[in-house]
Amino acid sequence: MSDKKMGRPPSDNPLSERIYLRVDKETKEVLDACVKKMNATRSEVVRKGIYLVQDDLNKK
Repeated sequence: MSDKKMGRPPSDNPLSERIYLRVDKETKEVLDACVKKMNATRSEVVRKGIYLVQDDLNKK
């Protein structure tokens, strides 16, 4: 029998870091609306937002 493990192959860029944050109700509703429109997860929307802010800061 092979020594290889069964299952999902390891990611090139694993999402191993966690960030916990608290938001108010309005911010959560905005996030959820974005999630629905983008058909994405909350994490994906937050990641995209981080890079949008970075791009905006780099333009200045």
